[in-house]
Amino acid sequence: MKKITIEPITRLEGHGKIAIFLDDNGNVDNAFFQVVEFRGYEKFVQGMPMEEVPRTVSTICGVCRGVHFTASMKAMDQIFGVEPTPVARKLREIYFNAHYVEDHAAILYALGLPDYVVGPEASPAERNLIGLIQKVGVDVGRQVLKRRGYAVKIFELLGGKPNHPVSALPGGWAKKLSEEERQQILEWGKELVELGKFTLQVFEDVVLKNEKYMELITGDMYKVVVNNMAGVDENGILTSYYEPKVQKIISYDGQEIGSYTGKQYLDFIAERVLPWSYLKMPYLKQMGWKGYDDGEGTSLYAVGPLPRINVAKGFSTPLAQEAYEKFWDTFKERPVHYIQAYHWARAIELLHAAERIVELANDPEITSPETRRHDFNITGEGVGIVEAPRGTLIHHYQTDENGYVTNANLIVATTHNKGPINAAIRRAAKHFIKDGKVDEAILNYVEMAFRPFDLCLACATHAAGPGVTPIEIFVYDKEGNLQQKLRNF
Repeated sequence: MKKITIEPITRLEGHGKIAIFLDDNGNVDNAFFQVVEFRGYEKFVQGMPMEEVPRTVSTICGVCRGVHFTASMKAMDQIFGVEPTPVARKLREIYFNAHYVEDHAAILYALGLPDYVVGPEASPAERNLIGLIQKVGVDVGRQVLKRRGYAVKIFELLGGKPNHPVSALPGGWAKKLSEEERQQILEWGKELVELGKFTLQVFEDVVLKNEKYMELITGDMYKVVVNNMAGVDENGILTSYYEPKVQKIISYDGQEIGSYTGKQYLDFIAERVLPWSYLKMPYLKQMGWKGYDDGEGTSLYAVGPLPRINVAKGFSTPLAQEAYEKFWDTFKERPVHYIQAYHWARAIELLHAAERIVELANDPEITSPETRRHDFNITGEGVGIVEAPRGTLIHHYQTDENGYVTNANLIVATTHNKGPINAAIRRAAKHFIKDGKVDEAILNYVEMAFRPFDLCLACATHAAGPGVTPIEIFVYDKEGNLQQKLRNF
């Protein structure tokens, strides 16, 4: 059996590869999405005081630093038995939405849209951010980067750093906001709304008005039929990515399976170890493990921008709601299983997050000095759940009576999506590879099956994947001679 390997896969965060196996006729027999890197943050944080965990887990990834910081901060509140003040909640949410805008913008313009703006069959030397800027014009590219930079400025102002934030406090937020700073955030937020509006216009002009691209978006080659999970408010509306009221799960045909909050996630989600990847594969626990195939009866589920739109009844802000209605005017039947629509959903969310920044910055209460509480009571356990840009993110910690971490479990969006990603790659490979004919363009069409999920593999590989992962330790003497070789598990 002939094997085709795409390694490394491109335009994602982290390191992975795709293994495609062809039968004797040169057609695809099977394909696998393999994650070849490993990080052990679930072990790193054991023994650490809980108040240090948010700053530590923010270093998991330079892209996702804000979401790990926020989820662990919410778990920290529970462990210290303290609710954050109203102003602290609002400051945290502004910060989180700024992270959303800059993250979604980076993914759309640098990783996703080059396939459409430059073209899926263009040379890899052109099919990238630079090629995209050349297509849309340098002035337009400069304006996009400038506006995205405003989101980073908000992130830095509230988080303390542009990369790895430091503002988390049990029951609060370290940064107090002045009136001048509030006005500055409001001004930047309005620019971000314009970025959101422009991004949706680009998507409409470049993708929705292109018949060939719409065939890709609505074609079976990129259709993955799985269940969907997302966080919404008590009315089923996408209001707060920082603090969804409930995580709701719907079936592949749109029927409600169940919903949970906090530690109840353990009743719904199970994680399966695979022998060929360092990334575990979650599935719906109540349905049982049914393999990594999609379709009717599957126990796989997806998270992220498209599942959020599938689950939600609408958006809480007017411009995002208008875009949401246009989305459903196009697809009509829900839920949507065409994964290229992730990009459209992501553009809508960028606008929604920007609108939320403006709404929150218009609230004069955010300049209140009451940014934290001090009445701590260590409970020993906390679960922080946020709707990260890539999807539902769960941080679960247990501590001793002094607040030192004894156990940690992280389920990251890319981990949730492991099954759908694998199904998507297999379907695309079977569609595009025929009779053993493979070229650069065909392999990019296969890679286009994972890009909508916006992979973050450093984030997703926190515990051992295939069985137990050995870490080899070499002991040398002062002269550099090998004395002992150990295996640490």
